[in-house]
Amino acid sequence: MNVVTWNVNSLTARWPRVETWLLDKNPDVLLIQETKQTDAKFPFKELAALGYDAAHNGQGQWNGVAILSRVGLEDVVRGFGDQDPEARIIGATCAGVRVYSCYVPNGRALDDPHYQYKLRWLSALRDLVAKRDRSMHIVVGGDFNVAPTDLDCYDPSLFEGATHVSEPERAALRALEATGLVDLTRSLHLDEPCYSWWDYRNGSFHRGWGLRIDLLYVDQGLLAKATASYVDREARKGEKPSDHAPVVGEFAV
Repeated sequence: MNVVTWNVNSLTARWPRVETWLLDKNPDVLLIQETKQTDAKFPFKELAALGYDAAHNGQGQWNGVAILSRVGLEDVVRGFGDQDPEARIIGATCAGVRVYSCYVPNGRALDDPHYQYKLRWLSALRDLVAKRDRSMHIVVGGDFNVAPTDLDCYDPSLFEGATHVSEPERAALRALEATGLVDLTRSLHLDEPCYSWWDYRNGSFHRGWGLRIDLLYVDQGLLAKATASYVDREARKGEKPSDHAPVVGEFAV
């Protein structure tokens, strides 16, 4: 079984690339962020033709998360209830594994109210995951908009005093891990940057100026069954790519 997370930065703009990628890679489960679509516009029929069940938590021009699965899709839950009106999280059970697709708020700046919203959102995610059914495997994936350590940032000095690398954000990720989760990609690649996002500007992708902010968290039992995790850099190349690349987790389950 493989599970992939990918911020597509508008499914409307990126649909031809996503469709081609699905046909080529055939993932079992794809967690999508930033669909930037309403539920009415989401390509349910096109995905069904490709063999995928889909669940979407849409909003329109912003946010939007989805789960695509060709191994079953049950018990769909959208959002945190009344806590958050934005379409940033969706959960479902796929082949007996509980999966979540998350689009964590950006934060904007340390003195911006959106930064406090980001910390509250991560706390709500932690609370949700802490209450999970421990008899099931779990994958919590998505665009976390946080680089967990300095290894996950091409030049930490350039981000001093900015979001994505601040200690409260990183502490929020550690609190998530404290519920019994592990960072899959980092667990399998202790010393590699494994960047998943590159700014469109200044040739950042080709210069290697990236951040690792797209993460797959799994429980210890699923980690023991992990056979690989990697960033599909090829999906970041070519015309009109997303600024994020897919992050893949493969498991012997």
